[in-house]
Amino acid sequence: MEPKRYSSFTEFYPFYLSQHQNPICRRLHYIGSSIILVIIVNTLINQHWWQLLWLPVVGYGFAWLGHFLFEKNRPATFTYPLYSLWADWVMFGQMIMRLWRKSIR
Repeated sequence: MEPKRYSSFTEFYPFYLSQHQNPICRRLHYIGSSIILVIIVNTLINQHWWQLLWLPVVGYGFAWLGHFLFEKNRPATFTYPLYSLWADWVMFGQMIMRLWRKSIR
């Protein structure tokens, strides 16, 4: 069966969120994204460029653990790699904004 083709990110994002309903899966995505940011900052500060090799291992590793062990589904990145990468950072940003809003109340 042919996968659905999305004509825009706006159309794709609700599907992406539907694939991330398990809170542990989402947390594993957030952990992976946070570690990616730490690796990037550390690499820029120390100029140990080889550390960038860890980015796909960390990013996909945490996400795929969440999907295979907790969400019990196939990661959307297998079918929609660019939209999924974009959606992961949007989901991460939305989580940061929720935490920030809670902290200023």
